Amino acid sequence: MKFSVNRELLLKPLQQVAGVVERRQTLPVLSNVLIQVNDGKVSLTGTDLEVELIGQMVAESTEDGEITVPAKKLLDICKELPDKANVNFELVDSRLLIKSGRFKSNLSTLPAADFPSVDKSAVEITTRVDSKAFKKLLDRTSFAMAQQDVRYFLNGMLLELGDGYIRSVATDGHRLAMSSLSQASSENPMKQVIVPRKGVLELQRLLGDLEGEVEISFGANHLCARSDNFTMTTKLVDGRFPDYDRVIPKNGDKIVFADKLEFKQALNRTAILSNEKFRGIRVNLSSGQLKLSANNPEQEEAEETVTVEYDGLDLEVGFNVGYLQDVLGVLDSDKVKMTVHDANSSALLEHPEDDDSLYVVMPMKL
Repeated sequence: MKFSVNRELLLKPLQQVAGVVERRQTLPVLSNVLIQVNDGKVSLTGTDLEVELIGQMVAESTEDGEITVPAKKLLDICKELPDKANVNFELVDSRLLIKSGRFKSNLSTLPAADFPSVDKSAVEITTRVDSKAFKKLLDRTSFAMAQQDVRYFLNGMLLELGDGYIRSVATDGHRLAMSSLSQASSENPMKQVIVPRKGVLELQRLLGDLEGEVEISFGANHLCARSDNFTMTTKLVDGRFPDYDRVIPKNGDKIVFADKLEFKQALNRTAILSNEKFRGIRVNLSSGQLKLSANNPEQEEAEETVTVEYDGLDLEVGFNVGYLQDVLGVLDSDKVKMTVHDANSSALLEHPEDDDSLYVVMPMKL
């Protein structure tokens, strides 16, 4: 195997692929990156057996081949090379020789045959979606995924492909986030899959640098996202996601309109003196105003009143302040609409004029 490539061309796909590779691995080959050279194209592959990412680039090659080398060491070397440097790679006696200018090094290798690949089921449905719009869809809901819940299907995100839309839903059992993106109508049956947390985070990271469209393929046990520069495959979570439609409150009769920035800043200030463990905050609604108050075991207190559009009955309800802050952090509107029924029912937060995203936050007893 022998090829040369410009440092800039190599660095970006290498950084993306190395991000998937886990440092502490039971299998040594899993901390390596697979390099494959074939007919002037170089592909780099990293995997942790749940997510697999392949980055591709064009290079000048004189000898095809494949080998695996330590991902972090290769990335660190490339980061330290001068800008616009040309990097030459050659496999010599099971060592990867790297030369650039006056620099020379050789890395240990493991055979490409030992490198595992993520099992891929047959593709059932494929769709194309604008990468920026798809990233926004994931960004609007990913914060509500559970982290280490025993209900393993909550440690991920539901992606639903229906006729004329693609939807993302995430919940940790205390709050729910849902966002939809309009698609060209298709004859495909509805398809639901649960993408694991790491798969979602990697997808968000990759989409951030991407322009144009990305192709999304759904299989029985995998999801694949493909662009000109990379192919990412993630295993799916085998489980049944909760019926999100049943969680969305339908009986809210107290509707509040608030300035998003003012509400968010008031929450941030009041939250400082909330109980660090439970993060509870009291919300008191009365005509034309919303009062926030918090206290903690040190007997410290904070309260602030926000002017809002509301003319219903008085109501007091408790929430986890972090959940409200998360929602206001992703809503891209100047105002926020909050709908509640009573002190024991969940609050529905959404964009006042746009129903493509909505958020449910359960109340808490204070």
